[in-house]
This record gives sequence, C-alpha cells and structure tokens, in this order.
Amino acid sequence: MIGLGFDIHRLVKGRPLILGGVKIKYPLGLLGHSDGDALLHAICDGILGACGMGDIGDLFPDTDPKFKGIDSAVFIREILAMLSKQKIKVNSIDTIIFAEAPKLGTIKQKIRESVARLLKLSKTKVNIKAKTMEGLGPIGGKKAIASLALVAIKRANKT
Repeated sequence: MIGLGFDIHRLVKGRPLILGGVKIKYPLGLLGHSDGDALLHAICDGILGACGMGDIGDLFPDTDPKFKGIDSAVFIREILAMLSKQKIKVNSIDTIIFAEAPKLGTIKQKIRESVARLLKLSKTKVNIKAKTMEGLGPIGGKKAIASLALVAIKRANKT
C-alpha cells in the first residue's frame, strides 16, 4: 500500500528551521502550530494516507494547545505506535523538499539519516531529494518551503 503526503509552511523570522528533525542554520524558520517541520508533516500524511487513517490534522489538530511548539518527531512516534498495534510497518519513503533557500545539497544526507532513525528504517529505504522552484511562486520567492512524501507500507507477515 502507498500513501502520498504534502505540506507547506511560510518562512518567518524568529523560528528555527527544522526539516526531517534536523535544525538547519538559516535566518528564517517555518511557521506552524508545532515546530513547522514540513518534511515530517508530509511523511506523517503519507503514512496515514497509506493506511486510510486520514491526515495529520485529524490526529494532531492545530487548535489543540498541547501541540503548540511540539517536536514533529512526536507525531511520527505516535503514528508508528498506532501502526505497530495493527502490525503495519513503513517499508520505504521517497521525498522531495521544495526550497529556493537554503540550499539543501550538503544537508540532505543528515536529513536522510534523521528520517531513517525516526522511522526505524535502513537509510537505503529513505530517499530525500531537494528541488528549487526556479524563482517561481512563494517557494521560489523564498517565502515558503514545501515537502512531498510517497510512503510504502506493509503488513507484518503472519506466522
């Protein structure tokens, strides 16, 4: 089974930039009720979509004060715990981060390692790509960062 996830957040002053659980040195960060990690949010939605379990807003609404400023890794851990009860595992993920700035070429490997660790996967099962928007739209204008995640899941073998 596969699921597709997408997320976009506005870049603002006064927030840390976090992608895939990695804090990136940059003068702007992603605005969000949680830590604004657009990559982990897209991965959450991809996992939930593959399982037919709605989306991140259903489980962790931005109207709930307990999620204010929360580390998005908590969302991943809670979703994986739910999947474990149903004997479902994430098999692999392929992602794209859309950002004009900062340039992510030298950071992609660190993000890949972080995501693999969070999902309890081998790095060979996690792919992180970065693309610019060639100066077009809010992402190209350095006003936002978006992420897309394709997630494959599998049911554990019955023995």
